[in-house]
Amino acid sequence: MARLRLGPLLRYVDEECATVWVEANRPCVAEVRCADGAYGSAPTFQIDGHHYALVPVTGLTPGTGTTYEVVLDGGLVWPEPDSAFPPSTIRTPDHTAAPAGPVRVTFGSCRWAAPPADEHDPVGPDALDSLAARLAADPDAERPDVLVLLGDQVYADETSPATQTWLARRRDLTDPPGTQVADYQEYTHLYYESWLDPDIRWLLSTVPSCMIFDDHDVIDDWNTSAAWLRDMRATPWWQERILSGLMSYWVHQHIGNLPPSELALDPVYEAVRATPDGTDALREFAARADADPGCVRWSYRRDFGRVRLLMVDTRAARVLDEQHRAMLDPDEAEWIRAQALDGQDAAPGAYDHLLIGTSLPWLLPHLVHDAEGWNAALCRGERGARWARFGENLRRRADLEHWAAFPTSFDALTELIEEAGSGPAAPATVSVLSGDVHHAYVAEPAWPDGAATAPAARVLQLTCSPVHNSIPASIRVGFRFGWSRAGRALGRRFARHARATAPRINWRKTGGPWFGNQLMTLTMRDRTADLALDQADAKTGGLTRAAERQLT
Repeated sequence: MARLRLGPLLRYVDEECATVWVEANRPCVAEVRCADGAYGSAPTFQIDGHHYALVPVTGLTPGTGTTYEVVLDGGLVWPEPDSAFPPSTIRTPDHTAAPAGPVRVTFGSCRWAAPPADEHDPVGPDALDSLAARLAADPDAERPDVLVLLGDQVYADETSPATQTWLARRRDLTDPPGTQVADYQEYTHLYYESWLDPDIRWLLSTVPSCMIFDDHDVIDDWNTSAAWLRDMRATPWWQERILSGLMSYWVHQHIGNLPPSELALDPVYEAVRATPDGTDALREFAARADADPGCVRWSYRRDFGRVRLLMVDTRAARVLDEQHRAMLDPDEAEWIRAQALDGQDAAPGAYDHLLIGTSLPWLLPHLVHDAEGWNAALCRGERGARWARFGENLRRRADLEHWAAFPTSFDALTELIEEAGSGPAAPATVSVLSGDVHHAYVAEPAWPDGAATAPAARVLQLTCSPVHNSIPASIRVGFRFGWSRAGRALGRRFARHARATAPRINWRKTGGPWFGNQLMTLTMRDRTADLALDQADAKTGGLTRAAERQLT
């Protein structure tokens, strides 16, 4: 009998169709049967002995909600018998309705898998568990239209004690990579540990999700520099690690980000499904992606009515040559620009709100920004070979690899935001959604008075992290200091030493910093937008509203 090993995950949803991702224990046909008659089925495909299906569900009615069941080879496998959770549902938008309904986007990043419920959690309650509890207690309450997960969905390099015990039964942990995962099978264990959590499993079955990787999905500081990459490729274990990381990301996260129409044209998806065992085809794809990042696009676009979300790959698409460093290769950068400006050449434009999802913040505390620009100049050789060696060592130790560490790319993103936020079709807001830094804050840029490039849209850096992780007290103090006048003055000294040109924009923190396990939610209706920050409360196990404000 076919059984459900992982999932279901509700991924893409529009007005008339959806996709549901599942893993089964053997080859089978997966079906999704909705209470309103909508239906989908797909045969599983095989990767390294695992059996997956991404089921396209069609016949949905705009602006409605329907419960659904998952059936494998004719046997009902979801919902589970005697489940304490409400039925999983697919809720479709109706963007043609007048007046238009709100679009709610909840986002965050950095989630260690929570320990079992009967064990002590050293980093406090998981914000996603708390969100699941809130929605399960009141299934008719407002819920996110999409959950945007901005990286570090799994930690391949920081495994839990339970996972290390499991790894030790497979291999000798004194051999590299030690307690880090080594291959595809070990990656699948991370996803089981993270997504079989009962609360998370139900939440992901009933709230659509968009995902993008960050470094820990592969390894800390992934692609931080050309020297880093050379060192990693010289190790005997890295090749298997990077191929397995890209393969598992493609299976578990990437394909669910895409609409069925794009998947139908994807040659890798076609090749994997056209053979009884797609392992070799997917491994060949991962090898190409590692050797030539320009041949693959992990970034993608989603439109939710008049809200546009661009999810940007800030890891695999990097150019690492010190003299030409860029967060995005030229083709990727041009694609992002084209998607941001598509349909905006005449009023009223294609969207009222532009969301740019990038795991790494665009606007950082001033001290951190200037330190990263200074470090980039040192590594480029601006102060000679000795300083360059010092800069490379510091970059790796201090994680100096955000947009500010790629000054040309920082300027290019600033210019794109200026262009997208200007003109007769200017949106009401342009928001950069980020995570990575294990705290939350709001920052807003300002252009010089009278600047011809100043956008009409309100521009915000919205950073929310972690969902479930920790941050040392010393780092908390450092981030607070980074926003201070003294921190800013120190940052200017770094900039002068690097002979760095000052950014043509200034910015200030207008909210936070907030520390804890947390999620941010943007609620957008027509040209209005509201922001809320909810934190997991250790006393109640629920979510507590830490901040809220109108953005327009």
